[in-house]
Amino acid sequence: MNIESHIETYRIVGAAGAWRIAHDDETSSDETIMAYVTKEAAFEAAVNAASNAVRAGHEVSILVPGSHTGETLFGGADWRELS
Repeated sequence: MNIESHIETYRIVGAAGAWRIAHDDETSSDETIMAYVTKEAAFEAAVNAASNAVRAGHEVSILVPGSHTGETLFGGADWRELS
């Protein structure tokens, strides 16, 4: 049996304080799409959404950018600078 499977892609995009999830490369800069304070929070939300696709039998890919110079590990504010 040959079943064509759609790959659901969830890509974390943005910057500190405004991380978003682009689903299947749809534009994620739209202000109506929920923004997450940290990259980690956006990742957790993407995993939750991707689990529905897995249940539906789709292949899933979640892409998270690495940290840039001066950015904290999770893409948010350095907690030491908040006090």
